[in-house]
Order: sequence, then structure tokens, then C-alpha cells
Amino acid sequence: MKTILVTGGAGYIGSHASWYGAQHGYHVVILDTFRHNQKLPASFANHPHITIIKKDFADQKTLAEIFTKYDVDAVMHFAALIEVGESVKHPCAFYENNVVKTISLLQTMIAHNIQKFIFSSSCAVYGTPHTVPIDENHPKNPISPYGKNKLMVEMALEDFDRAYGLKSVCLRYFNAAGALDQHGLGEQHAPETHLIPLALRAAHTGKKFYLFGDNYETPDGSCVRDFLHVQDLASAHYKALDYLKTENKSSQFNLGTGYGYSVKQVVAAIEKECGKKINLTTKKRREGDPAKLIADPTHTQNILQWHPEHSDLETIIASANRFYETLQNPSQSKHCKTKNANRPT
Repeated sequence: MKTILVTGGAGYIGSHASWYGAQHGYHVVILDTFRHNQKLPASFANHPHITIIKKDFADQKTLAEIFTKYDVDAVMHFAALIEVGESVKHPCAFYENNVVKTISLLQTMIAHNIQKFIFSSSCAVYGTPHTVPIDENHPKNPISPYGKNKLMVEMALEDFDRAYGLKSVCLRYFNAAGALDQHGLGEQHAPETHLIPLALRAAHTGKKFYLFGDNYETPDGSCVRDFLHVQDLASAHYKALDYLKTENKSSQFNLGTGYGYSVKQVVAAIEKECGKKINLTTKKRREGDPAKLIADPTHTQNILQWHPEHSDLETIIASANRFYETLQNPSQSKHCKTKNANRPT
């Protein structure tokens, strides 16, 4: 059985990709520090095809042990600092984790002849778009350290391909959302900064939900974003792996639906799902928030033969809401009784 090393595999997207791989014939080694005290479902610790290692993804000794012990087919890299605002305040930490340590990981892969790498990139590499929808050839002009981190790694991967033959796929996410709630998986960021979980919390608790700007050049004045269900996001990583196996060449792909929903539309959909009004407060725009971010997924769909199956807004919100309710009342769910699944080796 081939092994996939999933760095950051206890995180939101990484855990979904890990579960997907374990269900589709791979042995998955999750390498994560659990820095946010994430809790994986007990099913992870008990799964015969999942191994969990609580270590840093750039720990050279740990990586060498993994690459020596297992027949590693590829590395999927999710271990990154992701808060765009924090990257502006603390760029040093972001460059250290997202760039320097990623280069260290790549060096160790090359030393052990691991030649396939799936990189968790971002639409942040494009910056403020000139045209919408955004295709892969759109100019890259990131406006945050976070976006620059992602673009720097993409550029390094191009050089590593030419110099060392390391083949990679960079997947540029738009807005990951939703949950695989039936398996106890969903968003558990600390602190939470994403739209849907924040709006769900506001709906359930009565806390304020802040709308940052209502005067954009969009139909209702609020920002428009392309939301992709995390289950569809996970499946795309294995389509990317299949591509590397068959084509043996590096590439970059957008991951989005090609459709956008405004913040106000998302709020209205959550109010409908929960049957509760959200205490919405409008504040001024945040610096660097584009009016619209919508993917052109044509290249991805044509080349990877990948099509989102779970990414309509209602499905995304319903799954995220079920996961939120489970987190608040875990004893009432038969699916999601979770415990910390750390299992050092």
C-alpha cells in the first residue's frame, strides 16, 4: 500500500484530505504539531490506514524516519500559518513557517528521492484581480505576506523541478467551506476568522457578526466570494496526484466553482438554515479586501477531470451548521464524539 505524507493533517483541510486518502486505498501519515489543540475524531486513531505523528513538519529526524520506514508516494503539504491579517502584523513568523520550513521539507524529500509534491496554495497569489473570473494566467501580485509566501513557494517549486526533477501541483484555493460532519470533521480554527463559522456562531449565540463594507461594486454592496466544499477540495488533491503519476509534470490549478455568493447572501442562507436572525453590524472595509474573488475552474476541470459535487451554498451551510451544533453538544451526536487522536510513533 502506497503512503501519503500529509503535513498539517490535523488541520481543517488537511484532515479532510487525510480521511479521503485513507478511504481510497492509501496509507496516510499525518504529521502535525497540533498547535491549536485540534481534536481529530477517534476514527482517525483507530483507522488501520492512518498513522498520526505529533511533530513539526520540518523536523529533519522525523522526516528521515518517515521516508525510510514507509514507501512514501507523495507529500501533501497543508502545514501553514493562514491568517492574512496576522501575516501583515507578524511577517517574520509567516516567512519562517511558510517559506523557510517548506524549503527544508523539500530538501529532505529530494534527499530521499520523494518526487511528488501537492502544495496547498491560494488565490491570494493573484492579489486584487484585474478581471473576474480569475484564471491561472492572471498576473500574480499578492498584497499580503501570506500571499507572497504562497507565491514564493510556487516559484521555488518551479526551480526545484528544473534542478532536481521534483514534480509538483500547486492548488490555488479560493474559499474552503463546509464540513464532513458525519465523520466529525469541520472548521476548528483558533481564533476563528472565516465567514461561515463566525456567522453560524452569531446565529446560535446572538453575538454580533461584523460585515466589513457594504458599499462595494457588487449587487448588494457586500464582497462576493467563491465557496468550495472542503470535501470537493480534498478530492481535488487526489486528482492532482493522479495527474502527477500519469503526466509526470508540474502545474498549477485553481480550485473553485466559478460561482460567487455575497456575504449578505451567505448570512441570509445561514439565517434560513438556523431559523434565527443574525445580529449584523456594518463596519468599514478592511484594507486589501477585493470586491469579487471568483475562480475560473475551466483549466482544472478539463485537465484534472475534477468537478465539485457538494459545493452548492445550501449543502455547504447545512454541513457546517451540523458540525457547529455537534461541537456545542457532542453528547447528542452519534457521529462526532471526538477525542485528541495524537499517537506518537
